[in-house]
Amino acid sequence: MTARTILCFDYGTKSIGVAVGSELTGSATLLAALKAKDGIPDWQHIERLIQEWQPQLLLVGLPLNMDGSEQEFTARTRKFANRLHGRFGLPIAYHDERLSTADARSRLFAEGGYRNLSKDKVDSLSAQIIFEGWYEQQG
Repeated sequence: MTARTILCFDYGTKSIGVAVGSELTGSATLLAALKAKDGIPDWQHIERLIQEWQPQLLLVGLPLNMDGSEQEFTARTRKFANRLHGRFGLPIAYHDERLSTADARSRLFAEGGYRNLSKDKVDSLSAQIIFEGWYEQQG
């Protein structure tokens, strides 16, 4: 089995966190978060990321309520994932992202206090945490 490269997204209406993960190492590298206008990203920027990293899978964090049920934003996230698949033809996987943003904030705060909590960093670190959680479940 070959280890896949996986492009990970933490979808948001103003910012979309991005990380690139490797099944070989089980780790992900933060990339710059993408700006979005009411949830619509710059698709050309995503196309450039796909050309640069050549991922075999796109992983999207799925926002769920604490009881595991879907919320209104879950549908918007699925729509984003469907558009990714439609535009680039790559398989999509989802991973429950319930605590990824809180985890990202606490990690960044531990590293550098409040000045480290820029939205850009939080969103991309959330994408990295989504990859880590997904990878652990692949067992």
